[in-house]
Amino acid sequence: MRQPEQPTEVISVNSPVPNPFVVEDDEPTPPEPEPSTPNVNKAVPPPPPVLGDDSEEEEETPDLYLPGLVLPTMFLPIPNTDPLSTLLTKYIYPPDKRPARDASGQWQDRDFHTLVMTNSWRALARMVRDRLVTTNPEDLVLVLGLWYIRLACLARLRLFNQTAAECTNLFSVLNGIVPATARDWVFERVLPFELEVMQARLSHWAGDPMGYLDALSALLAKCRRRSRQCGNDDTSRAMWKERGTRVSLMLASQLMEMKDFGAATKLIEPLCSQQGTAAAALRSTVARIYLQAGQIHRAAAHFAFVDQDPEVTQDAKDMNAALLASANGEWERSAQILFKLLETDAENYVAVNNIAVALLGQGKVMEGIATLERALKTSPSTVVVSEPFLFNLSTLYELRSATAADKKRDLLIEVAQWSGDGLRTSCLKMPTN
Repeated sequence: MRQPEQPTEVISVNSPVPNPFVVEDDEPTPPEPEPSTPNVNKAVPPPPPVLGDDSEEEEETPDLYLPGLVLPTMFLPIPNTDPLSTLLTKYIYPPDKRPARDASGQWQDRDFHTLVMTNSWRALARMVRDRLVTTNPEDLVLVLGLWYIRLACLARLRLFNQTAAECTNLFSVLNGIVPATARDWVFERVLPFELEVMQARLSHWAGDPMGYLDALSALLAKCRRRSRQCGNDDTSRAMWKERGTRVSLMLASQLMEMKDFGAATKLIEPLCSQQGTAAAALRSTVARIYLQAGQIHRAAAHFAFVDQDPEVTQDAKDMNAALLASANGEWERSAQILFKLLETDAENYVAVNNIAVALLGQGKVMEGIATLERALKTSPSTVVVSEPFLFNLSTLYELRSATAADKKRDLLIEVAQWSGDGLRTSCLKMPTN
């Protein structure tokens, strides 16, 4: 059964952009005192520089006008098909039992916040497209930010071919900027880092894992280079280091998919020397990779290091202890730790999911089903978007084979009612063919 994935943080669309104008720290030179006898033939000294003005010639901001970025032909129509609706048509009869699902993508009567909170990625993608075609191309920062939201929505809809096509259109326009100095200025100062990550993922969606690793490695090299160029700007340096860490985690994730656990741990372990809670989180990540690789003693060493860190919350330490106990086959101890976590936070649905795994390890299938169903009834809109949760519940239903088909149909109705767009329907274990 799948363990729940740890939530990852999202990089903001409005990434800070370095200021192309540098203000010097030198104090202005005071003017020379006037002589006692005026000399009208003497050259007048230049006025002192005003604080805040540049005293050195800097590269001017290029005047760019890129109407190609907002052309309607840059975007493809989003299909009005929904995988959940397909499953409902096949498995739920009569039709009046099927929850109504809106695949039209209408957004005019809803705002941005509502669309995000309800996982309405189709409507949000169309909203951004309509906003883009009416945006002034000279506002390049806004245009590129909207482009990222558009592509991110398509990816959440799992329309990877369409995401790749529109991303290719975008970078075709950007790579065609002339002169080269203006193009370099856009890529170095304006282009959101998230769009570069999106471009790197095109290889992943195309089924080219080695090309994906190469693209991520190039991004990691850029993060290191930009971090070294920050000089005394501690804020920018910290930003590029954080981006490098995130790219490293993406590299490690791909290496884990390729079952190269050794390379994944070697990539992340050097990052554990950082200070603060980030280092503890990275150590926990490394330990969980070792658990998947079957190297429990190495995982235990990293968990022990995290357990001694006073800045790490007790809940995080208890979760690590529960995972280690499960790896050692100590299912009862793991369940006890996880139930204790629920006493302090009843909405810790990661713990709920892991409790079901621990109960299954003890052969308590019915108790595991009851635990997950209770969470589903308490907060359906929260848990139905968790694919590991749905996969584990569907698996437990199959183990209770007498009523598996009926239970999974009921689960499908609940998911269709609450999940929104973009769910990977394979987690329900209900084939469409």
